[in-house]
Amino acid sequence: MSKKKSPRRSAEWFGKSGKDGFHHRSWMKNQGLPHHLFDGRPVIGICNTWSELTPCNAHFRVLAERVKRGVYEMGGFPLEFPVMSLGETLMRPTTMMFRNLVSMDVEESIRANPIDGVILLVGCDKTTPALLMGAASCDLPTIAVSGGPMLNGRFRGEKIGSGTHVWKFESMVRAGEMDMQEFMDAEACMSRSVGSCMTMGTASTMASMVESLGIGLPSNAAIPAADSRRNVLAHMAGRRIVELVEADVKMSDVITRDAMENAMRTNGAIGGSTNAVIHLLALARRLGVELSLDDWDRFGKDVPCIVNLMPSGEHLMEDFYYAGGLPVVLRELGEHGLLHKDASSVAGGTIWDACSNAECFNRDVIYTVDKPFKPQGGIAVLHGNLAPSGAILKPSAASAELMQHRGRAVVFEDIDDYKARVDDPELDIDASCVMVLKNCGPKGYPGMPEVGNMGLPAKILREGVTDMVRISDSRMSGTAYGTVVLHTAPESAAGGPLGLVENGDMIELDVEARRLHLDVSDTELARRRAAWQPSAPPQDRGYAHLYVEHVNQADAGCDLDFLVGSSGAPVPRESH
Repeated sequence: MSKKKSPRRSAEWFGKSGKDGFHHRSWMKNQGLPHHLFDGRPVIGICNTWSELTPCNAHFRVLAERVKRGVYEMGGFPLEFPVMSLGETLMRPTTMMFRNLVSMDVEESIRANPIDGVILLVGCDKTTPALLMGAASCDLPTIAVSGGPMLNGRFRGEKIGSGTHVWKFESMVRAGEMDMQEFMDAEACMSRSVGSCMTMGTASTMASMVESLGIGLPSNAAIPAADSRRNVLAHMAGRRIVELVEADVKMSDVITRDAMENAMRTNGAIGGSTNAVIHLLALARRLGVELSLDDWDRFGKDVPCIVNLMPSGEHLMEDFYYAGGLPVVLRELGEHGLLHKDASSVAGGTIWDACSNAECFNRDVIYTVDKPFKPQGGIAVLHGNLAPSGAILKPSAASAELMQHRGRAVVFEDIDDYKARVDDPELDIDASCVMVLKNCGPKGYPGMPEVGNMGLPAKILREGVTDMVRISDSRMSGTAYGTVVLHTAPESAAGGPLGLVENGDMIELDVEARRLHLDVSDTELARRRAAWQPSAPPQDRGYAHLYVEHVNQADAGCDLDFLVGSSGAPVPRESH
């Protein structure tokens, strides 16, 4: 990956002999920095999403210090800087609304400062795509270091997974199968170490995307946050980023079309989160890489799920690491013609160099492509008059008997309507119905929250039913499961057909045929469309207003329209 070096950006700040150089170096020296650090060595920015309000990332101060050790060892000059942190567990209305804001924070922080290369400290769900997107718009040498998953949850001798068991236990309480004291006891057993969700939720999925894209070091995806080897990974990333700067290997040199295809296939093989679809579409558009929603179906349809992890399976990320981690998955894909082996890796060489010698130590956790855990692991992209621009479903988390289904629509106009009526004993619903949730898309909520995996009505749960077809324009947590159709586009708040569905309409789902059909005539839909009125925006000021005015639909990655496209990393005009 060696090529002709570009002039170092930091020299425009620290390398000058006149007033401006004096000014920049002098103020930096008030931190006790010796003069030799300004001698032209690579300046490495460490973009840190540490926050006590983001529990998954609360250990990032330690990781940052480990990165610095590696940078110093290789003769670099590390400078840590903060950006807004996105924590799924506390932020309202949804972190997805702020992903693009953080990407702007990252982009402008990098562009405005004397940074030659950057380490992205990522973890909780949206910090990974936000930092990748922001860094992509600057296109400097970049490595992402994920914070790692928590240790396995344990409750009464059994493994419990973050998110996945929250939904399960909550349904058990509503069905009368678990009392509140047991529920509270389980709460204290789930999150027992630093780190992000230890299921194959969005955080672990995006950490796997980082590794499969080649923008992270081998084993980035699965080393537990509490394992000392996570600190070693951060240390080695600090060493490696200096080498990337010296060789002028930019982010766009690594994340190519081939890398994106590798990531899409990897997502299928691990039974990864549906959220990866939106995030990789947005990242590709920042880099100018051609990628469409239908590519997710094309490159994932024939990829089996070979990782037995919750929510699709029974094990957790700690087990995945001990079994060999993502390198084993990549090797399996490579040995069956499902990996672009010559795609680049920030580790040096190719992605195949990084995984070709990987060994599996537990085939109950990582299966083979020849004998997979589940035959379908990719993302199914659905089309039809209910989703002209597409919708998605995760086959590995769905019920086989519902993959072809026709049912009567039970409509909830928004999430508040759903919460008010779902457990009403008078709700006209049975297990054959299709639950429809409107106005939870990018503009409608706003921010497209993770409410697509609507909990089933209590009276249905008491019948022993555990799954129903559910359709919305929202997202769902990567830790969730069920026959759930998501990201329906265009969304209802933007005038999409989902907003025209009425109670009693018949809906047909055929996953094999990739079809989502509303059995209502075009004439009747035209009548409903003429009578449809958009809701007033929830907020007419600040970032929420900007977001609603400019956000793209789910099939285009939900980025802000004015952020699409790479703008490079020129040195800003000097201050005077």
